[in-house]
Amino acid sequence: MSVEIDNLPGFHIRRLQQIAVAVFLEETQATGITPVQYAALYAVGREPGIDQRTLARTIGFDTSTIGSVIDRLESRGLMQRNAHPEDRRVRLLTLTPEGQRVLEEVEPGMLRAQERMLEPLAPEQRKVFMDMLRTLVRGNNALSRAPSEPLDGRAARRAR
Repeated sequence: MSVEIDNLPGFHIRRLQQIAVAVFLEETQATGITPVQYAALYAVGREPGIDQRTLARTIGFDTSTIGSVIDRLESRGLMQRNAHPEDRRVRLLTLTPEGQRVLEEVEPGMLRAQERMLEPLAPEQRKVFMDMLRTLVRGNNALSRAPSEPLDGRAARRAR
């Protein structure tokens, strides 16, 4: 073999994602919220009434499986689906009061997880690392099976 796995960025990105999930779950275990569920709660909390497809694009999640994430959150009483007043096929999402409470409860653990993930880096390296991550994600977004489109990006396009 001519390739050393330790020299492959994909290998390290996959490992870092595994580590990120493990640390997140450890820090937030009392809430039983996964990273994807947190992202969904956060996005819906930020834009109440967002539809499922837009939510999927916002958090970079596959539209065919976002329904199961919402199903779990809805069954826990954290999120609710409401029919769109003009298109009964579209489901608009809102947090329940319990969903808002859980979102607020999970935040300190989520922030601790982020700190722990960056802990091996010197403080001056953290900003550079985050800038590089954003550059890689934005530059490769179109290659994803579930490209993301941040809420701010949609608002900027609608304003044009």
